[in-house]
Amino acid sequence: MVEPLPKWEMKKYASLWKAFEQKEFNNDEALNVLKEKDNHILSVLFYDLKRMGWIDVNRDPSDQRRKIYKLKEPNRIIKEIASKNH
Repeated sequence: MVEPLPKWEMKKYASLWKAFEQKEFNNDEALNVLKEKDNHILSVLFYDLKRMGWIDVNRDPSDQRRKIYKLKEPNRIIKEIASKNH
């Protein structure tokens, strides 16, 4: 189930979408795009994006300790939110 994001998370999602679209990326790449120095903020963001249905999270096949992220397509998310409200 997809839920609307708070404004600050939507801005970060938009920056990530602009950089990666539907390509997979890792934590370091996201930190670089978002120009974040605090990994805690990114952890909170990814937790919320996953919980609210905006991102898929998988383990890196080459290193199971690391995660690989893939954003869900914005039009798909909007359709899911709209269908939930009807």
